[in-house]
Amino acid sequence: MQNQKAYQIAATGLIAALSYVVFTFLQIKITLPGGDATSIHLGNAVCVLGALILGGTYGGLGGAIGMTIGDLLDPVYVIYAPKTFILKFCIGIITGFVAHRLGHITDSNDRKHIFHWTLLSGGAGLLFNAVFDPLVGYFYKLLILGKPAAEVVLAYNVASSSFNAITSLIAATAVYMALLPTLKRAGLLYGINEKGLSGRHKKRSA
Repeated sequence: MQNQKAYQIAATGLIAALSYVVFTFLQIKITLPGGDATSIHLGNAVCVLGALILGGTYGGLGGAIGMTIGDLLDPVYVIYAPKTFILKFCIGIITGFVAHRLGHITDSNDRKHIFHWTLLSGGAGLLFNAVFDPLVGYFYKLLILGKPAAEVVLAYNVASSSFNAITSLIAATAVYMALLPTLKRAGLLYGINEKGLSGRHKKRSA
């Protein structure tokens, strides 16, 4: 149990670091009216990947922490850090729930089944973000920050969030399916690392 908790903490930190690097250094920032900005990035893909590997709570937390740090260190995005943390954590929670509670992807050896539920779960989490990121951002700017350009910026945010969702889904699915055999053999997937790899094999072979 202690080793399991240490693994989850370490893996969450790794996901946080990866999401920070991907979001901060591999983004294309687009300046918007009123001094605001949006960006094209694959940071959301790391949130999805983390949820697929670690489960929704730890995977979502890692992605949320990394991208929130990215916001805090960027003068343009710093005011959006609270919104980023909540929404990116939700990506992980939704993805993890669909993938592991409904699809049981870790329990299956059928790659078609895994691929199908990986797409569904990642799509669910990213669809949530594509809808609520611009929507919450609009009210955040209009009501909390009082930005009169909220209506103009909304269209740009919808477009960038939708594009990010599609590219992140493709990237996260491709990486997860490529890493799946190695992670499963090593017992580093959600469910396997909780119950113990040897314990699962014993139960199946009994």
